[in-house]
Amino acid sequence: MADRYARHHALRQVGAAGQEKLSAGTVLMIGAGGIGNAAASYLAASGVGQLLISDFDTVDATNLARQTLFTPADIGEPKAEVVAARLQLQNPDVSVTPVCERLQGDALTQAIATADVVLDGCDNFATRFLINDACVASQRRLISGSAIRMEGQLAVFGPDFENSSCYRCLYAEADESLDSCAGNGVLSPVPGVIGTLMAVAALKSLLGMPTKTSTLHLYDAVAMDFRSLQIGKRTECVVCSPK
Repeated sequence: MADRYARHHALRQVGAAGQEKLSAGTVLMIGAGGIGNAAASYLAASGVGQLLISDFDTVDATNLARQTLFTPADIGEPKAEVVAARLQLQNPDVSVTPVCERLQGDALTQAIATADVVLDGCDNFATRFLINDACVASQRRLISGSAIRMEGQLAVFGPDFENSSCYRCLYAEADESLDSCAGNGVLSPVPGVIGTLMAVAALKSLLGMPTKTSTLHLYDAVAMDFRSLQIGKRTECVVCSPK
């Protein structure tokens, strides 16, 4: 479809050359929940050439209010496979690969090494720490997002981790109050807001545009505002510190 990316071609920051960069890019999306649904949908629509969707969970009825790629008919099906199928229908130009197992160890390291950008939309600190550590080791850009109650947050790290902070500089240890929306609740569109912003950050990275890193962006849906905080590099960070 010749006019699919016409609006991108009209942008001086993208153009035909930029669209070629997007089509040559590979993004790994870890977590196919509310954040992952939104981020992956826009990345596919934007023509990112290779998408890897990782999630070992299945669709549940409680997902339907905020995970907009799923329908009641998908309940019980693997999330990664359903998302991949939807995105392939959305844009046949892209290649979408589902990963229906928990990425860890060598499998996680290899998946991250194949990607240009890694998006973390998972729902627990243990996995987030593993993703961060692998991104630092592979010098890959990491875009991390989360949402709970009526709040969301987004941060971009790397790939130059020698001179910038990492996710463990932000959270040296797990903060259980932020771990899950199951008990705390979440307003349905908030994960979509964060996922959409993660997609913007990923596209900018693939295009080679300047991106503010080591900054935590906080979204408050009640006040309808954003604020940003600089994430300093921890001199004693167990992952990215020179020590």
